[in-house]
Amino acid sequence: MIPRARPAKPIVAILVGSDSDLPIIEDTTNTLDEFGIPYEVTVSSAHRTPDRTFELVRKYENDGVRVFIAGAGGAAHLPGVVAALTRRPVIGIPFAATPLAGFDALLAIVQMPPGIPVGTVGVGKFGAKNSALLAIAILALGDERLDRKLADFRTKMAATVVEKDERQKAARKR
Repeated sequence: MIPRARPAKPIVAILVGSDSDLPIIEDTTNTLDEFGIPYEVTVSSAHRTPDRTFELVRKYENDGVRVFIAGAGGAAHLPGVVAALTRRPVIGIPFAATPLAGFDALLAIVQMPPGIPVGTVGVGKFGAKNSALLAIAILALGDERLDRKLADFRTKMAATVVEKDERQKAARKR
């Protein structure tokens, strides 16, 4: 499924290197939707369309994007290229696109040279969801309403764990 277009001006830009990456980032876009964060998803390759990637990062900066999320597999250069082009926070999602199951992408993203950091999350769907939550935490630093929403999200998540534990204990007693 292709993420839906956002009516508001994006404050999070999500870049992926291929349209085949779009299903992986559904957890990213769904989580940003849940929090009401305006975003835009763009396909642009660090290798196949480097000029386009450069132009997009500049455009997003000028349009007020505050956090970038970039996902890539294999050599996984897209998050590093984006980070090299902006001083805004960049969160990299490693994708499992090769026989190495994302380990190659994880190392490529997490091992950025000193001075050009990329915040790196886990491989694949787990990382996709966490990339959105990390972006939200960054944005919440300057937004009390968003900070409360994030606190409520974590409270509900904790309550769900307790609820599931109580259900499994009740089922065992039967």
